Amino acid sequence: MTDGEFVRLEVDGGIGTIRLDRPPMNALNVQMQEELRAAALAVSMRADVSAVVLYGGPTVFAAGADVKEMATMSYVDMVERSGALQSSFTAVARIPKPVVAAVTGYALGGGCELALCADVRVCGDDAKLGQPEILLGIIPGAGGTQRLPRLVGPARAKELIFSGRLVGA
Repeated sequence: MTDGEFVRLEVDGGIGTIRLDRPPMNALNVQMQEELRAAALAVSMRADVSAVVLYGGPTVFAAGADVKEMATMSYVDMVERSGALQSSFTAVARIPKPVVAAVTGYALGGGCELALCADVRVCGDDAKLGQPEILLGIIPGAGGTQRLPRLVGPARAKELIFSGRLVGA
């Protein structure tokens, strides 16, 4: 098992579970992003893991960026951190094993983009996915504008990104 404060890698029976654990909403702060990248790199190197589950818990997958943390950052800080955020999501997308995002509850903004990094998304009945950043005056910054159109087509992706509308499972 590899443990960070907010992200854990658990291995059982050949399945690696990257578990997000930052209650109440798994908001993706800087530390959590770094721990996510470390877990993705660790599971990529493990010969005893043949598949990976990305899991946020029983009530929420990830509610996106930590807007409270973002409010304390300068523009320069935000630009520097955006590269690190993209790097952690790229590390998940490049895991050389099948990755399944097990989505329950909210997967919003960066949380939705994280789910998009997986090869497959399996959603609970209560799942709500979306890119509501536009409602805060920002656009998806962790690959949503590239990954979402590949999965749902450009027209549907633009409608979701431009409106901030959430979709259910």
